[in-house]
Amino acid sequence: MYLLTIRDGLVTRHVGPYESPKQASDDLDRLLQHFGERARWQIHALESPEQLLASAPAAAPMEAARRLKTASAA
Repeated sequence: MYLLTIRDGLVTRHVGPYESPKQASDDLDRLLQHFGERARWQIHALESPEQLLASAPAAAPMEAARRLKTASAA
């Protein structure tokens, strides 16, 4: 799953989820018409907490868990 993030000045919009980056890109063309010329965008792959913890270095599993808790609290 993918998420489209569009930032225009102080406004940040998160749009999705999309099944593929191509779908997000196709929708981006339509959505950018509603934002200013200086709008910036990114397409992010969504990760499950299990994927994040599985990819964390073995030496720092507690640090990865702490970052996950901090991110979910925000």
